Amino acid sequence: MKFDIKDLKWIRQPESYSITENKIEIITKPHTDLWQRTYYHFRNDNAPVLQMNTDEKYFSFIVKTEFESKHRFDQCGVVMYLDSENWFKGSIEYENEDFQHLGSVVTNNGYSDWATTTIDVSIKSMWYRFSRREDDYCIECSIDGINYSQMRICHMWNGNGSIQFGIYACSPEASSFKAIFTNMEITECQWLAHDGQSPDESI
Repeated sequence: MKFDIKDLKWIRQPESYSITENKIEIITKPHTDLWQRTYYHFRNDNAPVLQMNTDEKYFSFIVKTEFESKHRFDQCGVVMYLDSENWFKGSIEYENEDFQHLGSVVTNNGYSDWATTTIDVSIKSMWYRFSRREDDYCIECSIDGINYSQMRICHMWNGNGSIQFGIYACSPEASSFKAIFTNMEITECQWLAHDGQSPDESI
């Protein structure tokens, strides 16, 4: 499988964007987000998402993000959006003048979680590597696009068949910023098979 920017399709096309052979730019619209129920009790499902379809069970998707975020919760990154109640996203969310949150959200059957770590506000670029092994998934991040660190491993209950994955950007509060996506490629799965403890025997 190879990455072809022409294979990407919009779910909720933004008002302002540009797509060239090697770069995608999105200008976010205020009050756009992805979140389902947990803790906040609200449901937001209006962020623009640009994805491609695949039946491939083992692969990695790499993308570099650059962003001018400056308002709380501004975010852009990698996404796998299956439907409104089953999706995954990894991104940096701006918090304030002192720090940002590097994290991921997994939403299964209509309930989201949010796992984060604090990073410096000066970081305005991040690479992501999204990998699939059947219905299990891994998200990694990198400052230089060479050395990746694991952010999360998760299972998607509806992620065993054909899936959709790509990029997204949004501004949950009253703000707007430019998100830039480059260096997109699909490779053989870089998330290697586990070579430690053997799986439990089926009963």
